[in-house]
Parts: sequence; C-alpha cells; structure tokens
Amino acid sequence: MQHLIDPTDLTVEKTGEIIALAEEIIADRPRFADACRGRKLATLFYEPSTRTRLSFTAAMMELGGQVIGFSDAASSSVTKGETVADTVRVIRCFADIIAMRHHKEGAPLVASRYAGIPVINAGDGSHSHPTQTLTDLLTIKREKGRLDRLTVGFCGDLKFGRTVHSLIRALARYEGIRVVLIAPEELRLPDYMLQQMQEFTGITFREARTLEEAMPELDVLYMTRVQKERFLDEEEFERVRDSFVLDAAKLRAARPDMIVLHPLPRVNEIAPEVDSDPRAAYFRQVENGKFVRMALILKLLSWAAEPAASSDAATPPEGAETACGANAAAGAACKVMPGTASPDAGTDAAPDADTVSDAACGLTHAAIPAPDGTPHRCPNPRCISATEPVEPLFRATGDGLRCAYCETRVR
Repeated sequence: MQHLIDPTDLTVEKTGEIIALAEEIIADRPRFADACRGRKLATLFYEPSTRTRLSFTAAMMELGGQVIGFSDAASSSVTKGETVADTVRVIRCFADIIAMRHHKEGAPLVASRYAGIPVINAGDGSHSHPTQTLTDLLTIKREKGRLDRLTVGFCGDLKFGRTVHSLIRALARYEGIRVVLIAPEELRLPDYMLQQMQEFTGITFREARTLEEAMPELDVLYMTRVQKERFLDEEEFERVRDSFVLDAAKLRAARPDMIVLHPLPRVNEIAPEVDSDPRAAYFRQVENGKFVRMALILKLLSWAAEPAASSDAATPPEGAETACGANAAAGAACKVMPGTASPDAGTDAAPDADTVSDAACGLTHAAIPAPDGTPHRCPNPRCISATEPVEPLFRATGDGLRCAYCETRVR
C-alpha cells in the first residue's frame, strides 16, 4: 500500500508522474470532473488549518468525490481518549483515502500502519509536510521550467518549519541543487537535518545571516513565518519573530526571474508591497496545491487498486537494510527496528495482517538493545510516542539511532 508520509516515500519517478498529472489537470479540468465519483476522502485534522484542509476538500470535490472528517480534535473521539490507531481503523470503514494533520510528530506514520487505505500526511507537528512539498515542486516546475540546477534560499524559521525540511529532502534528489540557509542562530536548521544534508549527494549548502547577502544568487526564495505555536518558550519567540522581513527594497537586489514562495499564512515576514511584484508566486502556489492534491489522490487510489506484490517481495528479511524516508534522499541504507516499551506503558496491538505497511516504509524487526540494557525511548515530547501507546520504532542511521516517528536522535 503506497502512502505519503514523507516526501521521499515517493520515488523521483512517481513524483514526476504526480506533477505531470497535475499539469494535465490544469490543462483540461473537465476531463477529471468525475474521476473520483463514488469515492470518499476523510480529512482528519487534529489542529487548525485553512489552506491545506480546504485544498484537500476542493481537490476531492473537483474530482467528483465526497469529503468526510473533522477539522478540530475537539470534535472527534480523541477527547474521549481514542488513539490514532483506533481512529483510522474506524475511518477505513467509511472512506477510501485519508488526509491527516496532527500536532504530534509521527502520527500519520502510525495511521499508515493500521488504516488499510492510503494515508496522506497533511502535516505532523514540525516534522514533515509532503503535500506542501509537492505543491512547491509543481510551482517551481511551472515557474522555472525545471527542478534541477537551482539555487534555493530558505529564510526564516528553519528550526520548526516542516515545509522547509520536506522540500530540502525532495530537492536533494535532483542534480545541481544549491541551498542557502538564512536564519538567526535560534532558528537554524536542526542538527539532524544538517547531518542529512551532508550525506545528500545531489545538494550543496551554506548558511547566511542576512537576506541581502544571499539575494543576488537565488533562483527561488522560500520565505517562512516564525511559528509561535511551535515554541515552548514565549520569550524566545518574541526575540526572533521579526528576524527577517522581505520588502521591495531587498527585492531590488534579486534576479529579474527569481520567484518568491511562501507556504502561508504570513504574518509580517513579507511586506504587502511585494504582492504586486511578478516574482511573488505564493498565491499562484496556493492554487497549484489544489491541482497537485487532485493528482495525488488519483495516483494513490490507482496504485492502491493495483495487485499487491508478493509477500516475499514486499517484506524485507530479518535485519535487512532498506532505503526509507530521509535516508532514501541520500541513497543511504537504514534499519528500522522496534524498541522495547516500558512495562507499564502498553502498546497498541500489532497492525492487522491486512493493514500492516511496514515493508513500504522499510521497517524490519531486528531489535537492537541499548548498551546498558535499558529500553529505547524517544526523548522528544512532541513525538506521538510520548502520548500514545505506540510500538517504539527506531532507525539505525549513520549518526546513531533515531526515532522512526519524529527522527529525534535516541543515542
């Protein structure tokens, strides 16, 4: 079963198929008006969203399908203590495909292991946002005509910006990509992402401290807001919230064909005067999001209908190394193994035999005990494993052991 949890769950070829289909939809929308008639999309949004939720809704409706779900965790059974695993096992009785946004990192991965229908990660905490990445790739392709040989600047909140993390991983698989990271010290890209970027073969990067320094060399400028909801310390948020603001004066140093992207919503990081500049592509980017989600829904439903591969081909052997997630972008192999839950924690039952999708994620069952014999536990309070009784899963990567749900280093 093909899911979209991380941008690199899709091969470059499959990503290209989705982008090409989105361009077909743009060119001839009436041809796809009944493509999903009789199908239902469940939008499970555990935190507020405007663009992403409405984009998914509009995408399914324009394909002739229907939409069910909830837009706030307070209106779901989560208030009664229902786990993500149980929620999706119920939802699969009513829907053909799921789009999930969750404030806990790794929640969509949990959903994909139990749902039995395709699951789309519509954003999980500050971890990943793969459909925004597809939106960004389609926009870059339409605006610049290519996805290789580009210099891309990422500016603002690179620490908590899941859209930044996702797009960097996706771009790393194309040739000739140069990345400029523009952020204050407090909002630098996380160490695990910097480590991954050093391993990526198709990308080079450098850090900059001012927009003015980077502007003349950029083909794409990706602006982000400083996200108050991701900060545990409000004083730190107030200190960095106004770090970078793009205005008309700064744009004068940019190339005539540079484009400005932003996942939105913006606060004050892009001055309104920039909106009228033809290089401002962020509202065109929003519309592209609807088209690429239409293409994604169609492709995932189509792939789900294809005959499954044999179990021997789908399941890696004990201890096998497979490319998955972020490591696939670097062409690196990794192992994913269960940890050991604490005796009083409990875990959800193993996924049903007809719903397990570990093989698609490169999950194996070669447990590696901690050197001191203590159970592996993810230390990240934002991880789904911190609040729900999920099976602890870890990836053995080049720099140690990382949580498979949120990529936090465990040891």
